[in-house]
Amino acid sequence: QVQLVESGGGLVQPGGSLRLSCAASGVILSINHMGWYRQAPGKQRELVARFTSGASTTYVDAAVKGRFTISRDSAKNTVTLQMNSLKPEDAAVYYCNFNVMSTGWHLWDAWGQGTQVTVSS
Repeated sequence: QVQLVESGGGLVQPGGSLRLSCAASGVILSINHMGWYRQAPGKQRELVARFTSGASTTYVDAAVKGRFTISRDSAKNTVTLQMNSLKPEDAAVYYCNFNVMSTGWHLWDAWGQGTQVTVSS
């Protein structure tokens, strides 16, 4: 099994910054994807940013490009989302996701507990 623990989030004024972190633990033989999704009230969960290990690619959604930065520490199995110039429309519950190969080389799709980001004056 793989467990994720998120930290960060909270209330910030428009234009402010927040930093989200996610640490994975458990049996991780290899990582396919690691990144962040968000879900606003009444909307579907959407991909914000993620790394794809095999292709060594980074995806950042157009809505946050230039404001959000995703980074990782592969040795520690952590992924971080630095969010700058936050807008009210960025408010959502943010979820960390690791898609990995775990025990017995079985695919495991792990999700964090979610952390609330509120952008309001």
